[in-house]
Amino acid sequence: MKHLISALVENKPGVLAHVAGMFAARAFNIDSLVVGRTEDPALSRMTIVVVGDDRVVEQVRKQLAKIVPVVKVQDFAGQPVVARDLMLIAVSAPPEKRHEVLSLIETFKGKVVDIGPKFVMVEVSGPEEKIEAFINVCKPYGIKSVARTGTIAMPRHTKSE
Repeated sequence: MKHLISALVENKPGVLAHVAGMFAARAFNIDSLVVGRTEDPALSRMTIVVVGDDRVVEQVRKQLAKIVPVVKVQDFAGQPVVARDLMLIAVSAPPEKRHEVLSLIETFKGKVVDIGPKFVMVEVSGPEEKIEAFINVCKPYGIKSVARTGTIAMPRHTKSE
């Protein structure tokens, strides 16, 4: 089962290597890892997707919390979250197929970010399932390249907050 873990960490050199090293030393696999600054320039948020049972994920969470530059660790299991992936994909789109490809892009609410004589580059964001579905419908046209961010997530805020 996939688990989303958020770690608020100090924004300083070596923290990512330290966290990745913890995963490697304990033979935990990272499905995806995204890091970015927060509203506080002294802090970054790591969103880590880990595949494993609840016992494995609890062990990961506890080990992360022990790392000194880690300020807070949160497992989003059982919580309502907003999770998104971002992808850039270059799809073959010669003139005779361009209308079909553009129609698919519109259906998936993608955005054309570059266009050439025989391809279009598209930005697609959303849940991982949407990203995978877009890749699958593009395969018959020919995919030139794909770059993906991995998952970012935040808990939904309740009305009382």
